[in-house]
Amino acid sequence: MRKIIYWVHSSVDGFINGPEGEFDWPVLGPELFAYSDGLNKRVDTLLYGRAVWEMMVGFWPQAESAVDDSHVRSFAPFWRATPKVVFSRSFAGDEWTSRVIGADGLADEVAALKAGDGEDLLLTGGSGLAAVLTGLGLIDEYHVAVHPVVLGGGRPLFAEPGERIRLRAVESRLVDGAVVVTHYERP
Repeated sequence: MRKIIYWVHSSVDGFINGPEGEFDWPVLGPELFAYSDGLNKRVDTLLYGRAVWEMMVGFWPQAESAVDDSHVRSFAPFWRATPKVVFSRSFAGDEWTSRVIGADGLADEVAALKAGDGEDLLLTGGSGLAAVLTGLGLIDEYHVAVHPVVLGGGRPLFAEPGERIRLRAVESRLVDGAVVVTHYERP
């Protein structure tokens, strides 16, 4: 069975973006990029909620022409070549979307993705979709990068899961001398 891996950046006070939706605060260095690349090597499908999708599709199709960076040069071709599933109630898809999954039958659709052939699936960022999939017991691993910043508000890392969910810490490490990345699994 394929796993769903959730990869997300958070502030120390537990927000994934700032009070005005800003995402200009993550400390991105070579060790964090290497960690992210390690997750990418385990997957063959990328999963996005609508808001994160709009950020990704607004940058990655032509990222190399916008930024000269080794991480961008490495990730952009992977992003373009990898199938992408977007979860949305209203988005019909675009040229970069492999599939759109709506609210109807979401649990069955995701269970079928997990039961299919292939490598693991990577859910990047967002909290709404992660909360729904967590509540359905469909996320297998959580990789949370906690950055050295207090945002004082924004979208919470976990949008009211509605119940207590126990996780098992697998590994925690300091990367780039600034960011603590912790890998959790559902027991």
